[in-house]
Formats: sequence, structure tokens, C-alpha cells
Amino acid sequence: MKRVLTIQDISCLGKCSITIALPVISALGSETVILPTALLSTHTMFKDFTCKDLSDQIEPITAHWKSEGVAFDAIYTGYLGSIGQIDQVKQIIADFKGPYTKVVVDPVMADNGKLYPAFDMDYVRKNTELCAVADIIVPNITEASLMTGMEYRERHDKAYVQELLSRLNKLGAGISVLTGVSLEEGKTGIMGFDRAAGDYYLYQNRRINGAYHGTGDLFSSTCVGELMRGRDWRDAMRIAADYTAHTIEDTMKNPKKPWYGVDFEATLPDLLRMA
Repeated sequence: MKRVLTIQDISCLGKCSITIALPVISALGSETVILPTALLSTHTMFKDFTCKDLSDQIEPITAHWKSEGVAFDAIYTGYLGSIGQIDQVKQIIADFKGPYTKVVVDPVMADNGKLYPAFDMDYVRKNTELCAVADIIVPNITEASLMTGMEYRERHDKAYVQELLSRLNKLGAGISVLTGVSLEEGKTGIMGFDRAAGDYYLYQNRRINGAYHGTGDLFSSTCVGELMRGRDWRDAMRIAADYTAHTIEDTMKNPKKPWYGVDFEATLPDLLRMA
């Protein structure tokens, strides 16, 4: 059985970060080890949430793992709350990355043309250092534009996306994948670039007109789980895009109209049937 380490926060209520990564990657057949960076009562779309920073626990936990000879087949990072935590994660990768360990970085920090309120450009620059030691990175258009210094465009064409990928490639990751790529009316999806092969990969599926917190985490977690099943990165991204869209569409049918996250629990059996 493959073993995946996921490093991100825990929102006790909210369907995001570790509370998505743990069940999704486990359902896809990998042992999932968690390293929480912070403990939140809910995700940040709720009012008056509580938050406990866990930076001081990261080094003791990983030191214990080292003493036990723990190894990982993949290291997957999501939301990190500070520049200091990025440095800690870079050290974890240096300590635990073996010759076959796959490092997947989702540089969660921005969307819709804007940084999240807690972050600044120093945080963006530090994230480029983390991306440099990754095998695969999965930023959205906003995050990619910030890390590369390109202008953010809500409407974009293939030439713009390819230039973003070219600049992301220079950061150092082996494979760069952009999410939220929409090159046709009514379509959305991903476009990636494989440095070793020199190939682009574009996949577009039907745009679902619904927005929910945590769908980026669902996409990235599905990618990691599928990679651990032996999928080629292109197949992993395609399945993740289709599954995320399917889950959004299924959630929109829920008569209770959930607002804070998608009903991925109900669609996990569908994911296991996807090929």
C-alpha cells in the first residue's frame, strides 16, 4: 500500500483541506498520514472562527517519524498559513523525499485575481521556492500569475495559458498544471506542461455554474490519490477535473442547499468507478 503525507490545516467543520484529503486519498487506496498546520473551528468563510497555529508541533512530530524510519510515497501540501511553515515544509521534503517519492504542491493563497487576506507578496515569493522542489504543482490562474509576475486575466486564450505554464516551468517543478482554464464558452478544465517530455496537455469539461469552498482541495486530493494508483499525470488530472465537476453538480441538486462545501461523501463511490 502506498503511503501519502498531506500537510495542511484542519477545519473541524467545513469540508476542505485535511477533512477532504484524508477520506479521498484513503478511498483511492493509499494510507494517508496527516500533518496539521493549524486547527480551525470552521473554515474561513464562517464568521468568528477560532484558529490555533500548530507550527510548534511540526518539528517534534517529524523528528519522531524520522526516529521510527517512516517513509512516504508522496508528500502533498495544501494551505500553509505562514512563511515560516513554508520553510518547515521545505525541510520536511528534504528529510523525507526518497528516490521515488512524488511531491505535489498546491500553492493555496489566492483566487479570482486577489490574494487571500492573510498573505502578501513575500508569501508569494516564498511559495515559488516551495514549487521549485515539487514534482507537480497545481496552481490556479491567479496563483500562477502572482508567482510568475504576469498580468491576471479572467478571460484568457491558449497563448496566455501557455506563457503562464512556460514561466511556471522556470520555477523548477517537473510538471506544472493550471486549474480553472477556460478556453471555450461553457467549458473549463486544466492545462499542463511536462518539462521532461516538452508536451502540453489540455482537458476541458462542462462548466458547472456553482461555486463552493474546498473544490480546489477536492481536485488536488483526487489527483494525488490517482497518481498513487499508478495513473499517468494526464489521466489523474482528467479524472480529478471530471470528479470535481460531477460533485459540484450533485451538490447543487441537494434540496438543503449546502453552502459551505460540496457533498463529496455521496459521490466517492462514483470516483472509484471512474477510469
